[in-house]
Amino acid sequence: MKSIATITAIYRETSYPQFSPARTTFWFKVPPLGTILLLVTYFGFIMALEFIQNDNPGAQHHTAIAVRAAWLAVAQVPLLILLAGKNNLIGFITGVSYERLNVLHRWVARGMLLLATIHFSSQSIGWDEYGLLKLEWATDTCPPTGIAVYAILLWMNLTTFAPFRNFCYEFFVIQHLITFFGFIIAIMMHIPSTALYARVYIYIPIGLYFVDRLIRTSRFAYNNLPPGRATIEAMEGGVTKIRLRNKRIKKWAPGSFVLLSIPQFGPGQSHPATMASIPTSHNNDLVFFLRSHKGFTNRMMKSATVSLVPDTKEGATKRPAKYRAWIDGPYGGLHADFAAFDTVVLISGSTGVTFTLAQFLDIAHRASSQKLPVRRVEFIWVIRNISWTSWIEDELLSAFKDVKAAGIEVAIKIFVTCDEAFTNSSDGSKQGGCSCDKSLGPCCCTRIDDPGQADSIDQARIEDDLEGNRKTHSKVISESSSPASGNAGNRRTLSCATFQSGRPPLYLLLSDLANQAEGEMGVAVCGPMGLSTSIRRMIARISDERAVHKGTGAQGICLHVESFCW
Repeated sequence: MKSIATITAIYRETSYPQFSPARTTFWFKVPPLGTILLLVTYFGFIMALEFIQNDNPGAQHHTAIAVRAAWLAVAQVPLLILLAGKNNLIGFITGVSYERLNVLHRWVARGMLLLATIHFSSQSIGWDEYGLLKLEWATDTCPPTGIAVYAILLWMNLTTFAPFRNFCYEFFVIQHLITFFGFIIAIMMHIPSTALYARVYIYIPIGLYFVDRLIRTSRFAYNNLPPGRATIEAMEGGVTKIRLRNKRIKKWAPGSFVLLSIPQFGPGQSHPATMASIPTSHNNDLVFFLRSHKGFTNRMMKSATVSLVPDTKEGATKRPAKYRAWIDGPYGGLHADFAAFDTVVLISGSTGVTFTLAQFLDIAHRASSQKLPVRRVEFIWVIRNISWTSWIEDELLSAFKDVKAAGIEVAIKIFVTCDEAFTNSSDGSKQGGCSCDKSLGPCCCTRIDDPGQADSIDQARIEDDLEGNRKTHSKVISESSSPASGNAGNRRTLSCATFQSGRPPLYLLLSDLANQAEGEMGVAVCGPMGLSTSIRRMIARISDERAVHKGTGAQGICLHVESFCW
């Protein structure tokens, strides 16, 4: 087995699509080792309960299997609700935020579907074996109500997969709640009159649901009396910047998120948004960056372009309009403290920078007031257009100065992948930088040093590196990712950062940083699925190559993946 055990991999997942770096990880593809062990244990336990000492001979064989599967499925409903609530007992005891428990919530639902399938199939086989199938369907009320329960449970499981959730998030939330109540009613009708005591497994989750709603409502009321006031600003790249002042929310962990509601743009709607600020930055305001999609975020973006209102003073410049905003949260936050590592690498793509920026600001603030073990900080941001740096240029410059003043090595590297203007100098000639090459698929910029020679950095070459061809391509990557030269540099306004065209040579960067680290290295990544998956593979390979914790003296790597879908 590869040395995946030496990597501390921390993941998040919720049911939300990408309005900020919302957490949507495809757990059925790449779950971390700890999650796999927990799920294998869970399914092994319920299967053991199902089949151990349940081999009854004769006519009762299939019926015994079916009945026990039914009771086990019903007994999972309280656990299902415990893992779904935003304020639940499991989260309180373990200190784990609800979005991290959401993956277990989904797998418990899949366990229920498995047990319901065993119940339905075994019961049908047993009836058919003795010629009772038609009679049962004609005279018993359990089969039709059971089919209703099974159909609803199957639908709820299928619609939790990311493609459906991301297709229309508002519809997903509404239908999920409605079908859940339908599921509860169908179970109550399906339980036979001779076993009404089993309804306790339905009453308990109903009580848990209302307790969660009571706590959440009380917390919501406290946080929003009076409601906060938000200003919105349209940014480059179809992104809206929201700055919200809430008098109640004073503390939160870097990387936390809230459910944001602005009735002006979507009455009754709450959308997840990661806070790009920390309590000590932005005068304690909450700052979010939301990419415009459909519905809520689209209306917000359109309003941001026309929301300037005249100042009361004659001749004064216009100021952004303010909107009432409600906050549910904050939730989440890291379990790992990145200020405790020797080397910290923060990698993000597009609006994923909201997560990594909060970590950078936190390290900068703490470094200015205390001695940290951090020796080096590397901030890597992959964007399509150089103008996107306007989102956070002030924050990056401030954090850079604070970290550097604390004696910590710091580097901010911004990779621009699809900005044709980045190639042009003032005289119209291409003196370096970026050129869009669509021959290999989606637009991927390449640096052009020679009019007759264009070296491209595409995903295929990065994958080649992962297969062991580092030496072959190291020269190409080094040349292609060097800082753009020429007058294109005049467009840069972020003096603390180096701008490079094309995709970043992440394997080489991470490998070099790991070799230079004198202690453990912490890596945080937030971006598209392809970026997150590539970095997981790279970290695993680097850990193997360095024989981490295998007597070589190489220190471990902590990897935190904060994923979102587009």
